Amino acid sequence: MKIVIADDLDEIARRKFEKLGDLVYKPTNLHLAVQDADVLVVRSTTKVDERVLDAAKRLKVVARAGVGLDNIDVLACERGGIKVIDAAGATTSSVAELTIGLIILMLRKVLTAHDFAKQKIWKRNELIGNELRGKTLGIVGLGRIGSEVARIAKSMNIKVIAYDPYVKDSENARLVTLDELLRNSDVVSIHAMLTSQTVGMINSESIGKMKDGVYLVNTSRGALIDEEALYAALKSGKIKAAALDVLAQQPYDGKLLECDNVIITSHIGANTAEAQERISDELINKLKIILK
Repeated sequence: MKIVIADDLDEIARRKFEKLGDLVYKPTNLHLAVQDADVLVVRSTTKVDERVLDAAKRLKVVARAGVGLDNIDVLACERGGIKVIDAAGATTSSVAELTIGLIILMLRKVLTAHDFAKQKIWKRNELIGNELRGKTLGIVGLGRIGSEVARIAKSMNIKVIAYDPYVKDSENARLVTLDELLRNSDVVSIHAMLTSQTVGMINSESIGKMKDGVYLVNTSRGALIDEEALYAALKSGKIKAAALDVLAQQPYDGKLLECDNVIITSHIGANTAEAQERISDELINKLKIILK
């Protein structure tokens, strides 16, 4: 069996895949490498479109090393008899913990304090932040990760409300309409799936419904946010600060980098040793079942 891994994967995970067959890691020419591949493993960077699938003459499985299939043409795979799998639960804890961490970084102005200290400027009075306790966290999308963020937040005495049209009840969040969530949240955290209906769901109209001075965090998909509208809201102060682990174009070099009140990280939500090990184990177990 030939396995092609198109995107970054940690060494321990690669060694596990090597035990299944011949491994090609991050080929310079993907279309050539997949011609005789049985399995293609991708993360979020590689787009598995019809051009890639047309080049793959004997492909049996496309495996997404993470959550979500929006970078894979699932319908084209189905037409070609190619199975599509992901590691849906493997990254939940890592992404949820990063989400809470980013919120705390924003509210406590940690990065600004760090920058001052590195410049040997000792400031305290200018760095008055806010507690999370007692604030209202609005979670857009209550899947695995959104639900885990809600659980952690509730344990921290944070008021949690959530919007998800596919969820009927929640142990850790009060379900509300999207408009109610936008009006009442001190912090809005995005965990929605990327679909044709959700692209740009955070735009000038939805931002206008938010509280003045709201905080926004996105660890889901960059295209859920209209970046022009976000830029304008950060500049005006409508959004006090934003933390973005995902952007519509990655790597990112756009004008949000000009804003002092935005934290941008390079899509590191699932980048923990624990998550990567769970991802490889989950995918390998599924592959063994499919290809036995």
